[in-house]
Amino acid sequence: MSQQGDRPATTDDWWGRLYDESARDTGPAGTPDDTIDDRFDSAADTLGGGDDVPSTRTYGHAVDAIAVDDDEDDAGDDEDEGVGPATRPSAWWESRGGHPVTRAPAPAPAPEPAPAPAPEPSVPTPAPVAPAPLTPRPRAPWEPPPAAFDPTDPAADPTPPPPPAPAAPRDPRAADPRPPAPAPPPAAPAPAARISHVGDSPPTYEAEPTALPAADAEELDQLVADTVLDGARYGTYTLRAASLRGDSARYRGEPRRDALLTARFGAGPGALVLVAVATGARATEGAHLSAADACRWIGGAVGRSHSRLAEDIRAGRRGDLKSGLHRLTDRTYGKLRARAAELGRDPEEYTASLRCLLLSADPDCRTRVFFGVGGGGLFRLRDGAWQDLEPLVPEPSEMRGAPVVGYGSVPTGARAATEQTPDGDRLTMDLEITKAPGPLVEEPVPPPPEPFRFRASVARPGDTLLLTSVGLAEPLRGVPALGDELAARWADGEPPGLATYLADVALRAKGYADDRTAVGVWEA
Repeated sequence: MSQQGDRPATTDDWWGRLYDESARDTGPAGTPDDTIDDRFDSAADTLGGGDDVPSTRTYGHAVDAIAVDDDEDDAGDDEDEGVGPATRPSAWWESRGGHPVTRAPAPAPAPEPAPAPAPEPSVPTPAPVAPAPLTPRPRAPWEPPPAAFDPTDPAADPTPPPPPAPAAPRDPRAADPRPPAPAPPPAAPAPAARISHVGDSPPTYEAEPTALPAADAEELDQLVADTVLDGARYGTYTLRAASLRGDSARYRGEPRRDALLTARFGAGPGALVLVAVATGARATEGAHLSAADACRWIGGAVGRSHSRLAEDIRAGRRGDLKSGLHRLTDRTYGKLRARAAELGRDPEEYTASLRCLLLSADPDCRTRVFFGVGGGGLFRLRDGAWQDLEPLVPEPSEMRGAPVVGYGSVPTGARAATEQTPDGDRLTMDLEITKAPGPLVEEPVPPPPEPFRFRASVARPGDTLLLTSVGLAEPLRGVPALGDELAARWADGEPPGLATYLADVALRAKGYADDRTAVGVWEA
């Protein structure tokens, strides 16, 4: 209790006195003009606005401006006539002229319920007004960029942008200012179909092997493969070599009579490459063996002398090369005759044609040396045309030198005078006993041995040198279409791959079914 005897006031007592219905209402203010309109007019006068012009109140940059029309309430007041709309200075975040802000129009305010009767005069409800257009403003750094057009947004403008104006028609006579479009690259020509034979009709035999040669269980080392393929690259040239059985040998099951040897002796620029091609005698037993022996023995002879031969080739000593290779070849054929005697056969039955190429591995040396004995071919493809480089062989009538003793030789000189009588009779011994002439026997004189062939030539870039056995040399000389086809295939000067080269060498012609061996040298 207080000193006056009352209890101290509590929160509940204060709240009860405030809402006690028995308490008398204070009522309106004592000033007769203290109304809502008076207070609004006072505020408008303070800000510089008039009472006959709608005042504009702006709340930030994201709120629509609302115009309030006060003409009806201030019809009798003339003291503020002619004053502009009430405005206030813009804040720093409400600068004009920036990015437009798109907002939906503010909904109209709901009508306020009628006020309860009161002693004071009623206040009229302001009429709803349309939103004023927004003034664009610049976007602040922290604000996100304006969103893209959203067709579901009622405030978005659904009107599409106007189409571009059509271009004026261009005078066809005027030059086109645009650069011409690049022409499409020319289509690559379709590769020509590769033929398997030349001539009007196909060959008699099949192109693929049919029968294998007969084998002996005790002499399996004497078997030879149907096809041999080899290749290499040294200095400025690329080497391709192939040997394959002929169509007739494949059909009859006979072994390949051609032999092929490729060998390198030495290393580095002083190395020497030998390619030997041999063909056994036709219709003889063991022809493939004699061809293999010829290649093996000439290879051994060249290998033992390869240093001197490589030096002579790089130095261009043509005379020394010819005489030295001639001796090596004679030794090889001497071994063949000795081998024939061991087998109890005639030398003519155990022999072979032999043709060889010697190639230096030195990139600065372009000398190519050919040597050999017997038939075959040596050709050169230059500028798209074939050249036959086979050395000429003299006719038998032009051969010089005394015949071999015992084959009809006639003694000459002093010895002939002592062996004949004044009447021309020959004496068996110098016993002055006349011998009766015997019967005349006309025995055929054997043909002279095959001459030694040699040729050294300097290759040019782009040349193709081709060494062949008889089986390919004859159709190249007898069927021009075969040479034309090979020249067309090798016209670009690029060496073919091993498989492609084998297919080229196997190009057939009717009437030529012997074994084929070819050695190609492509010059870079």
